[in-house]
Amino acid sequence: MADLSAFADSMARIAAALDRLAPPPPAAADPATHPAYVWRADALTAARAFAPLALALLSGIDAQKADLLENSRRLAHGHAAHDVLLWGSRGAGKSALVKSVVGALQGEGAPIALVEVAGDRLESLPRLFDRIAGVPRAFILFIDDLGFEEASPAPRYLRSMLEGGAEARPGNARLYVTANRRHIVSRDIREQDSAINPRDVIDDKMALADRFGLSLGFHVCDQPTYVAMVAGYAAAFGLAFDPADAIGWATQRGSRSGRVAWQYVVELAGRQGRSI
Repeated sequence: MADLSAFADSMARIAAALDRLAPPPPAAADPATHPAYVWRADALTAARAFAPLALALLSGIDAQKADLLENSRRLAHGHAAHDVLLWGSRGAGKSALVKSVVGALQGEGAPIALVEVAGDRLESLPRLFDRIAGVPRAFILFIDDLGFEEASPAPRYLRSMLEGGAEARPGNARLYVTANRRHIVSRDIREQDSAINPRDVIDDKMALADRFGLSLGFHVCDQPTYVAMVAGYAAAFGLAFDPADAIGWATQRGSRSGRVAWQYVVELAGRQGRSI
């Protein structure tokens, strides 16, 4: 009996060690409950702290804001809506706008949620579709900062989902993708790398962007727009600022964007002993 007990103890310790090395998948969150999720290990995990900026704080992108809000509102209310590609300059507000639109609609009481999906998990999207199809709310499947390497099969997965193939997304979900390039896939393809006509390959990959019904471009902002962004953030949080100092902050970073404006306001709050 003592030997059996020692054996059982050893097996229990081995099992515990294996669990630590390869923990069980996270428990799936209720898709009808939380404002935002992360698609992780083929399970919906509730986002720990979904606190997007107020939509009114995002300035300099009014046209993009209006278009994305209207499309998302249609989706939330069960009307026809587009998949969306948000493309352009880094830090121009693409990701922030997606989250803020979802937050604004939830503030209106609209039945909509955000699901963040990693760009290297596109092949798992059909399983996510199965999980949310039939849930009585809308879902924005958010794929941030997407870009494809040459020879990657991921563009084929994405094209199939956008075109309404056998594994197309359900009617209550749309893909919102951000990318730094309008055509997502690099155009640098060498003729000697393939027996296929390289022009045909380029055209096929560039055509991926055309599958999105709504394409929103984001561009580098000028100095007055940047200062206006800072002013809007500063006013919202009751912070005094010097425009010349804000411009100097952007100059040091070599760019003007919504992200740089927000980083400056964080710096400003820290200097003034404030939290935001």
